Amino acid sequence: MIELDVAGLRQRLRLRPAPAASVYGDDGAPERMAAGVTPAAVLIAVIDHPREPSVLFTRRTAQLKKHSGQISFPGGRAEPGDPSLEFTALRETQEEIGLAAERVELIARLPEYFTRTGFRVTPVVGVVQPPLELVPDAREVDEVFEVPLAFLLDAGNHRRASREIGGRMAHYFEIEHNGRVIWGATAGMLVNLYRMLA
Repeated sequence: MIELDVAGLRQRLRLRPAPAASVYGDDGAPERMAAGVTPAAVLIAVIDHPREPSVLFTRRTAQLKKHSGQISFPGGRAEPGDPSLEFTALRETQEEIGLAAERVELIARLPEYFTRTGFRVTPVVGVVQPPLELVPDAREVDEVFEVPLAFLLDAGNHRRASREIGGRMAHYFEIEHNGRVIWGATAGMLVNLYRMLA
C-alpha cells in the first residue's frame, strides 16, 4: 500500500514523469490506437482532507446512452475550442458537478488511455481543498462520492475481471469499495497512477 499526503503526492509525481505507454486494463484497446479515436480528458480530483486524502468519483445516470450507471471520473470529450486537455477536464468537471476550475490545483498528467469505445482519454491529477460545494448535473450524474486515496493505491485492491461485452469477452481491472465497483478505464487509470508512484 502507498500512503501519501498531498505534499508527498505532488513530490512523487513531479519526480516521476508519466511513462509513454499506459498499462491497459481494457484488453485489445492498444490495437485500436492506429484507428481514429476521439480525444477526451478526465479529472482525478484528490481532496486534501487533513486526516486522509480521497479521490472524487461520479456515478453516471441510467438514462445516458453511453456508459450509463458506471462509476467514472468527471470529464468528457474535447471540444474544438479547448486550448488544452487540462482545460477540457476542468470544463467538463464544472459542467458535470459544479466544481469551479479555480478550485483545482493541477499537478500532473497521466499517460493517455485508449478505450475499446474509441476514446483517447488523458487523465489529469488535481488537488482540491475542502469543503466541497458541488452542484451535480442531474441529467448526467446520479451520485458523487469519495474513496480514500490509500485504498485506491493498494495493489491488493486491484483485481482482474472479465465479462461479455458486445459479443466478446472483455478483460479489465476493477476496484471494489463499500459495495461500489470501479472498473474498466477508470480502474485502469488508477492502476497507472499506482505504478507511477510505486
